[in-house]
Amino acid sequence: MRSRSNSGVKLDSYVRMVQKTILCYQDPVTGLFPASPDSPHAWVRDNVYSILSVWALSLAYRKNADRDEDKAKAYELEQNVVKLMRGVLQCIMRQLDKVEKFKYSKRTSDSLHAKYNTHTCATVVGDHEWGHLQVDATSIFLLFLAQMTASGLHIVYTKDEVDVVQNLMFYIEAAYKVADFGMWERGDKTNQGIPEINASSIGMAKAALEALDGLNLFGAKGGPESVVHALADDVQHCQSILNSVLPRASTSKEVDAGVLSIISYPAFAVEDIDIVNITKEEIISKLQGRYGCCRFLRDGHKTPKEDPSRLYYESSELKLFENIECEWPLFWTYLILDGIFIGSEEQVQEYREALDGILIKQPDGLRVVPELYSVPADKVDEECLNPHSVERVPMGKCPLKWGQSLYVLGNLLAEGFLAPGEIDPLNRRFSTVPKPDVVVQVSILAETEEIKQLLQKHGIKAETMEEVHPIRVQPSRVLSHIYARLGRNQRLGLTGRPYRRIGVLGTSKFYKIRNTIFSFTPQFMDHQQFYLALDIHMIVEMLRSDLSYLCSRWRVTGRPTVTFPVSQAMLTDDHKDLNPAVLAVLKKLQDGYFGGARVQTGKLSEFLTTSCCAHLTFMDCEVDDLAEYLDQLLSMPKESPKISATKGGLNRFRCRQKDPGDGVPGAQGQGAQHPQCSHVPPHQAVPVPSAGPQLGRFWESGL
Repeated sequence: MRSRSNSGVKLDSYVRMVQKTILCYQDPVTGLFPASPDSPHAWVRDNVYSILSVWALSLAYRKNADRDEDKAKAYELEQNVVKLMRGVLQCIMRQLDKVEKFKYSKRTSDSLHAKYNTHTCATVVGDHEWGHLQVDATSIFLLFLAQMTASGLHIVYTKDEVDVVQNLMFYIEAAYKVADFGMWERGDKTNQGIPEINASSIGMAKAALEALDGLNLFGAKGGPESVVHALADDVQHCQSILNSVLPRASTSKEVDAGVLSIISYPAFAVEDIDIVNITKEEIISKLQGRYGCCRFLRDGHKTPKEDPSRLYYESSELKLFENIECEWPLFWTYLILDGIFIGSEEQVQEYREALDGILIKQPDGLRVVPELYSVPADKVDEECLNPHSVERVPMGKCPLKWGQSLYVLGNLLAEGFLAPGEIDPLNRRFSTVPKPDVVVQVSILAETEEIKQLLQKHGIKAETMEEVHPIRVQPSRVLSHIYARLGRNQRLGLTGRPYRRIGVLGTSKFYKIRNTIFSFTPQFMDHQQFYLALDIHMIVEMLRSDLSYLCSRWRVTGRPTVTFPVSQAMLTDDHKDLNPAVLAVLKKLQDGYFGGARVQTGKLSEFLTTSCCAHLTFMDCEVDDLAEYLDQLLSMPKESPKISATKGGLNRFRCRQKDPGDGVPGAQGQGAQHPQCSHVPPHQAVPVPSAGPQLGRFWESGL
């Protein structure tokens, strides 16, 4: 019989550790972990972090299997992971009404719960009895759903569950403007239960959206229906706000150790390496002690001066907690992982040695990570006078499953059982790698042959709408309507993505829908949506700012492509020449630089091979009214009359619900509208602005 290798024996010891400290608590029915043996509450965030060590061990066994028993162990560990992730998914699916409401209201009372019953997946506290709105908790579930699916696990089983995940992406996509209670669940530092914008929530949401975008949730066995999508503009909004907030964590917290999770593993949400380094240095210099890092300054949790009978503090009480904040070994596990991912052996060694010195040795010989270390009550005054001088005592959960899991994960990576890429198959760790310079491609389209001749007279190359065929050019509002269909599921009462305008990052791609290539003009060019689009000087300035924005914010593969239409409204009053402002802009575009951006002009067809092209696979399987509309659009002859803006046209699938409600809260009857939407009911016609017959004909294929 073949003997075990040293790696197999070592892995067995880690499995025993994980079995006795984490897996022994997993519910056999739901797969969830309770907070403690005495509490049946299962926190979403804690559960996802706790299962990471199990996932890592399954990958290590796959990689280092000596015998068939090792392969069997790997499979068993994988199924433990799948069981927990599906348990969390079941908890969320019981609250889809909240997902649907929150997409429109952003109210804390409409948010998903932060914790559930371990045995039943039911809620355990009321909507107003806990700080449930924690965007980072939902985001980290989605982030690891993506990473685990990419690693080969099969977690999502049905199309209905795909739609649930897609709507959860809509739930978190506005994280940059949602004030939540954060990863410590109590809101601002005063613990008054006031939600605030949290960098940790924004960063985790950004990471989840990027990880899931274009991912097939059925893995290699999936088809077009199981692919989920995120919009680049929402991701970039999160990135912009995140860069402006860091190194500060929120309005009340000048520094927070929880931000380690977004500047390094697992989110890798920050792209600017300087911001990453500054933030990490702030955390280490201000929060690190002898036993770990405190969560944030003046954190009173489980300190001797905290009154445990009250959930919230008075503002004047925060001074009492200064210099006696509890220190959490958990954050050293983050710093170990950070050192591994940045390749700093010195950092890894330093924090591994420091962590080994404060682990608690159990009677069975296992070394576990305690929740925190607190100052003894009789030594508070001494610690206040001379910070970090007093010997602290472990308190809280022992082990803290979240910390124990990251400790095991760090050991597996540090000892070579896993490579960083194996627990990061989506390559998020390369987020700070410098990106190449962006060249913005601009295609100039002439509304009529006469305008094309005027452009050529000035040496400007252009095409007419007929010449770009078979590429279809549409206004951006059509793309908004298409995305409004994404994630709709009548059986689950999900209405899909709320109707919102698509930004310039979204309209600067080609889109493939049913084997037809679509290009969309920028939002600022749509005079039917924005009356200032009729102001020539405003159009020029908007184009300048959009090109500059694209040049600095474009992150996806392929170049951005802007379709710039020249219409009758851009001519002089006598219609004999181009408006001087427009002519000046077009000449600058021809020269190659405009608004600080490198520009290349050319034909749309020439840009197909170098541009970013998104395949809207969810449209391939649509059989309802939107598909009928697109079929009409694709089969429409060049000179056909404009589709009527009545029941037979685009209004038929505007952001509304059908009888008897279609899942939108508070809407009843035909033509009922979504909250925050200003669309007319389908039986009313939409008047088209009288901007001249040629301008109307230019948009005929879009409405």
